[in-house]
Parts: sequence; C-alpha cells; structure tokens
Amino acid sequence: MGKILFVASVDEHINCFHLPYLKWFKEHGYDVHVATNGTEKFADADKKFTVPFERSPLKINNFTAYKVLKKIIDQNNYSLIHCHTPVASVITRLAARKARKSGTKVLYTAHGFHFCQGAPLKNWLIFYPIEKWCSRFCDCLITINREDFLFAQKKFSKTNVEYIHGIGIDIDKFLNAKINFKRKEERKKLGIADDDIMLLSVGELNKNKNHQLIIRCLAELNNKKIHYIICGTGSLKKYLKGLIKELKLENNVHLVGYQNQTVNFYHMADIFVFPSRREGLPVSVMEAMSCNIPVVASNIRGCQDLILNDENGFLINVDDCQSWIQAIEKLAIDSNLKSKLIENNLKRISKFSLTKSLQEMQKIYEDFL
Repeated sequence: MGKILFVASVDEHINCFHLPYLKWFKEHGYDVHVATNGTEKFADADKKFTVPFERSPLKINNFTAYKVLKKIIDQNNYSLIHCHTPVASVITRLAARKARKSGTKVLYTAHGFHFCQGAPLKNWLIFYPIEKWCSRFCDCLITINREDFLFAQKKFSKTNVEYIHGIGIDIDKFLNAKINFKRKEERKKLGIADDDIMLLSVGELNKNKNHQLIIRCLAELNNKKIHYIICGTGSLKKYLKGLIKELKLENNVHLVGYQNQTVNFYHMADIFVFPSRREGLPVSVMEAMSCNIPVVASNIRGCQDLILNDENGFLINVDDCQSWIQAIEKLAIDSNLKSKLIENNLKRISKFSLTKSLQEMQKIYEDFL
C-alpha cells in the first residue's frame, strides 16, 4: 500500500495521542514508521527512528535533527508524513520539501499554537512568523480547537486547514473504571473523609498550569473540609510546597506526584479544577468530563471548546480568585447543580470521543492518499 511516517519530538507524544492511528494504518496495509527523539518501540510501527529533536527552536542540535530526518525521508519514498509538536513539525516540513515534489503528502497537526489570545509577546514574535512561513510546506494543517482553526484560516490562507474534535478520548475506559471502584477506601488513604469535598487537578507543576491560584483560593475559603489533590510533577514543586506551608494548608493540599492511574483520582474527586493559562485542547479536562466530574476551568482556548459555561461546567477568568471561590462553593453545596453539569458533561464529551476523532482523521487521510 505504501509507507507512512509519524513524527513527534518525543515518544510520550506518540504514546499518549497516536497509537490508534498507527494501528489504523497498519490494519489498512501500510508500512508504518515513527521518528522521535526516543528509543521506545511501538507495536504497530514497522520501523522506529531516533532523531535528536530539541524542544527549543534555538538549540543547535536541531540542525543535526534536520539532516537525520531528511535522509530518512529521502530514502523511504513515503506516501504520507504526519508531523506533530512545534519544533519537530517545523523540521519535518522543511526536510520533506524535496519529497513533496515527488508526491509525498505532508500533514501537520497543531495541538495548540504557542501564539494565542493571552499568550506572551515573545511567543508571537518567535512562533507566529515561523508557523506562517512553514505553512506553505504542508498539504494540510489540522487544528483541534476553534480559535486556532479560525486564526489559521484567516492568516494561513494558502494552506488547506481542517478542524477535528481533538485526538479523541476513550470514554468507555474511564466510565468502566468506576465499576467496583472503592471510592471511600481510596479517599481514606489520602486522609479525605467521605463527606469532605475533594478538588482535583492533573498536570505538570509549572507556571502555565497555575496550580498556585487554587491553593490561594483554598486559603481564602478557610474550609478544612475541602481538600485539593494535584497529580503531577515539575519545576515548581518546591515553590508550591513552600506556598502550602506558608498558607498553613499542609493538611488540605496534597501533591501526590506523577500517577500512572489518574483515573482512580478522577473517580475519587468531587470537582475538577483547571486553572491553566494556555492550552490547545486539554486532555485532563476531557478525562474529567468522561468520569462524571463537574469542571471549573479557565476561560481560555481549548477549555472554551469543551465547557459551555453554566451548562456542563464553569469558565472563569484566569486570575479572578473570587469567581473561582464562588464556583467551588456552589458545587460544594448544590447537589442539583452538580447533577445537571454531570449529565450535560457526558453529552458534550461524546463529540470528542476516540471513535469520532478517528472518523474525522480517516476522512482527511483518505483525501490525501
């Protein structure tokens, strides 16, 4: 049938988002190749290449990555190349220019442009000109949120732009995990009583994820029955631990580190809080929605695609601490409101199911093969 190449900066990106798509191509008779800066093997990949991508566009190693990837592309006569992650996608589009003249189709999925409403000026100065210039070197730009889609249509007018409902989420997997789950016992291990309110966030401990906002909200709430669990690790761990100690919240805020089974934490939680400053289409919000948890999220790109304010959750301006507090208090005391949001959540998340996303991507693939 031909050869397909998937490219991303790291193995984790392929593992988290693209295994179903590798499988789809394999089942349709294609040879599937993967190129990342990693050594992991994938079950549905016939070949795995290690390319020394760096996440920073200014790293000198990216010149080496370009040479390595160009050689791979020139030698393999691919029918289609699908690239992901900003730096790896820039390098791929440049390295595939010769191959495109011979008929190779190049697709690029933007999982959230680094430039967006509210993004730092440096992001606009660095990433926007690069993306605009490189847009001419792909056959299709795929976006996963409405803001990026409308922006790309307007600014990258010479490029074919498509919109899909994210990379897809296996809703049944999260719902089925609740069967026989011993919620009360699992909460007890964290020191959380059955009648306590458990807030949950899942994400890296960094400035963008903005966990400190919810910690400061808890200090103002001053309610010992409310606990905040954060799954994740990162550069701000020491700062957050210091803030928790400073605000005397050691018994109420719990940093539990990276968790392989975050689904258990979703099913323990009462409210999912997502105070992030910038997102593409946040997977953790989708997972929370799939687990029947009401969501309070930042009023930003991506979250606006998933949450309809006061219908299946609340959208709050990022730094409006009082509005975050009010939303948390409402959900803590109003069981009818909570039930309404949960019911609407399941209706809303169905649009972003893995089945739906696979169908949308299959149509795009078929258009270019």
